Amino acid sequence: MEAVVEGTGERGTDVTVKGEAAIKPEFLTTKEKFHGFLDSEGLGSTGVKTSENDKVNETKGTSVEEPEPKKLKVDPEDGRNEGKPQGKRLRGQNKSRPHTKPTTYEEKRLCLSVVQNRECSFGAKCHFSHDAAEYMASKPADIGESCYIYDTFGKCGYGLTCRFAKAHTTPDFKTLEKEDLVKAYEGRTVVKNSLNKDLQNRLRKRSVTFQKSAEYLKTLSSNKDTGQQHGNGEACKAEVSADPKEEKDVSTEAQLQVSSDKQAQIKTVGPLTDADVIKLRPSEKKQVDFRDKLYLAPLTTCGNLPFRRVCKRFGADITCGEMAMCTNLLQGQQSEWALLKRHESEDLFGVQVEGCFPDTMTRCAELINSYTDVDFVDINSGCPIDLVYKKGGGCGLMTRTRKFEQIVKGMNYVLDVPLTVKIRTGVQEKSNIAHKLIPEMKNWGVAMITLHGRSREQRYTKLADWDYINTCANLADPVPLFGNGDILSYEDAMKARETGVSGVMIARGALIKPWIFTEIKESRHWDISSSERLDILRDFANFGLEHWGSDTRGVEKTRTFMLEWLSFMCRYIPVGLLERVPQRINERPPYYMGRNYMESLMASQNVGDWVKISEMLLGPVPKNFNFLPKHKANAYK
Repeated sequence: MEAVVEGTGERGTDVTVKGEAAIKPEFLTTKEKFHGFLDSEGLGSTGVKTSENDKVNETKGTSVEEPEPKKLKVDPEDGRNEGKPQGKRLRGQNKSRPHTKPTTYEEKRLCLSVVQNRECSFGAKCHFSHDAAEYMASKPADIGESCYIYDTFGKCGYGLTCRFAKAHTTPDFKTLEKEDLVKAYEGRTVVKNSLNKDLQNRLRKRSVTFQKSAEYLKTLSSNKDTGQQHGNGEACKAEVSADPKEEKDVSTEAQLQVSSDKQAQIKTVGPLTDADVIKLRPSEKKQVDFRDKLYLAPLTTCGNLPFRRVCKRFGADITCGEMAMCTNLLQGQQSEWALLKRHESEDLFGVQVEGCFPDTMTRCAELINSYTDVDFVDINSGCPIDLVYKKGGGCGLMTRTRKFEQIVKGMNYVLDVPLTVKIRTGVQEKSNIAHKLIPEMKNWGVAMITLHGRSREQRYTKLADWDYINTCANLADPVPLFGNGDILSYEDAMKARETGVSGVMIARGALIKPWIFTEIKESRHWDISSSERLDILRDFANFGLEHWGSDTRGVEKTRTFMLEWLSFMCRYIPVGLLERVPQRINERPPYYMGRNYMESLMASQNVGDWVKISEMLLGPVPKNFNFLPKHKANAYK
């Protein structure tokens, strides 16, 4: 790979390798020197240099060879490089990555009945330990001296199993409480939208009623029957309007209006409440002002609740849960319902659902409307993965216009909150179809549209097409349209706002540097220090322990999600090291030395180095711990 002259700037001739970020020459280094520095200066969480044996044990089962640098596409007209680059380019997902169950991290697990100080319902048949002293003797050492959950809420529900148990347990294994903090949080719901057992059982038994969905789906079936009757009779042809689609829509709306009127005529007994007053006008939806806000994209795996809390602290206005599959929600799957959870700090929060049929999507919308507290619901019609696309969901909806329309209208009918849609430019790379869909979506009743400026085929290759986003934004007016793609600095956001979009959605930019929201709102480049970045990770660790638990299972789950995040965060280049500000999202960082050891460690793309960072916050990894990131570290362009 040869060095090419990119141009001449204020600092003189800027000689960089094509596709690499321009870093000041005094910080540049080689791969060997970079890793040699990290190995020689490697410090454990105790601040003592690790021995060679410790390093071997530490990285055993966790360290994966660093991926080869991204191979650039060869320009056939460029005489300097002949032939195709050797070797397969690393991109996409590690689909065969290891999945270690959290239960395997402990040799002995304490029965929940001992933690909760009650009698075990399984008796002698219970597989878990009931001897607190024996469990504490075999339990791994505590991670730290203070428990975040105990210090925040006044009591820790994980008791003896907590990895910070000494902070809130007595020598005779009794759990301590701080009464003042316990009273302060009494009756306060910090996290909403949890799935209760009663609803889960009813969903599994299919005993939940979907009255409004049934009304809407009945109109679809009756319209279908009406269409068949019109096709069989010769005399009916003269009565059919010039636009049969328009006739069908009018028929649907008329039937839904009749059913709504019947529902309004039901007599009730008792005093009139505020809830009754609101229900008197079912046609009036909750209004949300989306314009001029910063929207944190719904990010699968990394966009979890603790990460969203970090982004809220830095100024994200709108947050959205990870993509949830409607069929799994309807089946009462606990893991899928966890994606709908909302923290009290998320003041403008929505959930994103994926599906491909009007019946399941409409019922799912009614379920969310009845049993969760959200400000809007988003339809994912931009997901590019094969699992979703091949069954007709995600991007597949963009090519199934009739089904898409039925889904939007059905969900709109049952929801009391706005319905938004996230789309891509199209399916094929050179065949944009979003501009054809957007005018139709306006008629369907969509409250907001988010457009990712790439097609399904492109995934994350090439830059987002903001000219096309601008065209679509003008077509969408007065419906707000948010643009998404390649925003990594406040300058990128300013250029995006110069188009006709109502706001910007930030995805990878927030993963690489979550403080981007502060940068945009304050119009500055933040040369954040490595200690400040470590504090951000410490906040995430504390939020993760609160969300997933402070026992061994919760600690290792928090660690796994932290490592997934670090696979993106390592791409950040500190502002003070850049030859040219700002950093571009499509430029890969070359090997460079940071201004201190921690800054260099955070720049590493080696999994073993990410594990070192996690150990500073969450203690040493278990012996059988194994991790491979979901997304390859150099899968970006």
